[in-house]
Amino acid sequence: MGHVFVYGTLRHVPLLEIVLDRPCSTIAMQPARLPDISVFWALQGAFPMIKKTTGRDAEGLLLTDLDDADIKRLDFYESGYGYALQASVLRSGEKAQVYFPPVSGVTAGEPWDLRAWERENAELTCLAAKEVMLYMSERTPQEVVQMYPMIRARAASELMAKEVRHGAGTLRGKVNVLKRERKYSDYFALDVLTLDHERFDGRMSDTLSRAVFIGTDAAIVLPYDARRDQVLLVEQFRVGPIGRGDPYPWQLEPISGRVDPGETPKECALREAHEEAGLSIQKLLPVAESYPSPGTSSEFYHVYIGLADLSANLPTYSGLEAEDEDIKTHVMSFDDLMALVDEQRVANIPLVLCAYWLARYRAQGATLD
Repeated sequence: MGHVFVYGTLRHVPLLEIVLDRPCSTIAMQPARLPDISVFWALQGAFPMIKKTTGRDAEGLLLTDLDDADIKRLDFYESGYGYALQASVLRSGEKAQVYFPPVSGVTAGEPWDLRAWERENAELTCLAAKEVMLYMSERTPQEVVQMYPMIRARAASELMAKEVRHGAGTLRGKVNVLKRERKYSDYFALDVLTLDHERFDGRMSDTLSRAVFIGTDAAIVLPYDARRDQVLLVEQFRVGPIGRGDPYPWQLEPISGRVDPGETPKECALREAHEEAGLSIQKLLPVAESYPSPGTSSEFYHVYIGLADLSANLPTYSGLEAEDEDIKTHVMSFDDLMALVDEQRVANIPLVLCAYWLARYRAQGATLD
């Protein structure tokens, strides 16, 4: 049986339960201290690291009587960033294994604050950990680290789903998810759900099998210059048309991007406008919060009109090389945009939505600036 001292996020018992896959009532643990060690935020993410600090003790939990399966699960969760167990002696004199960071690759920042982490990151980290541990028999810890930004983004979307404003007047019926299987995961994910649900007549449906594409929340913004009555579109290559067999994979679109963990949709829209078009948005006008395809996908769009000055010398080509973006910007009159929409020469639903939203408010004589 193993004794392991944990000092960071695993002091949060709900996370520890997820990693060990058992309730805390079955985990033997007690408060403990590791001498001449301090805990710091790692600059590489919202997780802690330790380093030697004479005269300081790291607070933590001593987990006792762990079996080989427990150690294997802890190793999987901790080793992706190079953390490894080392034999140590606690302030009490007891011997324990401790996960030390690698010699290089993880850099200490500010002193670790467990309560601050719990307020800002615990719920998201627990959701992400559930997905991480799904891959224990399928992926290496290092592979999961590469997937982790999207794992966290999916967790952030699940949290944002609790705050949606739609649903008034619709059936709030019972849904029983009997089984959920992750069939594919990399940048995106695909789940197959076995479920039944309440019908409008009050009876339960037959048991159904449904596949769902697991995406993230995205912010979408169409820049509009009210004084000049102009809009800005971006053009870029999209793989969706290739999958359909469409000969025109370069698409005209509004600016868009994934909402990162810890970021609001509005913050994302402002960031993406700068990254994709070198543009500063003066004001965001909400257009819609919606699923583009609720029958097949969990993706959720936060759509805005972004008031901006389009008279500046904006870059024609842009995009982040780190994300392999290759983007061309187009500034055109609102009438030219509506001509494209009316002639059905636009294949992007958020762009059509934004165009009709603008047409409605312009027709009403609304002052948008």
